[in-house]
Amino acid sequence: MAAATLIETSSSRDAIAEGLLDLLKPAIQQLDLHVHSVRESQVELREHIDNLATELCRINEHQKVALDLDPYVKKLLNARRRVVLVNNILQNAQERLRRLNHNVAKETARRKTMLEASGVFTSRSPSKP
Repeated sequence: MAAATLIETSSSRDAIAEGLLDLLKPAIQQLDLHVHSVRESQVELREHIDNLATELCRINEHQKVALDLDPYVKKLLNARRRVVLVNNILQNAQERLRRLNHNVAKETARRKTMLEASGVFTSRSPSKP
């Protein structure tokens, strides 16, 4: 009797855990896609900043009238540095998300295997709740 209660409690806990994992997995995947998209746009922004800084330096060298563009170039380079910093933070966050997603999938497969082996878990059809 106690063993049956323990199995029911364990299977209820596993069902809740599996439900939570199923709930979180799409959100993690969507967040990962958004992070990837932001990283790509930041790479483009960094390239544009580099091109603009180069162009400003070239214009400054070829100007007959002395215009001091150095402060603007410095501002651009400072913005580029911040973009690189944010990109590194996003890259680390994306790597953590990837590892979390991998661990969630691994844990889900492990629990499912354990439940199937114990005979408690019955496969459900996706069309039936």
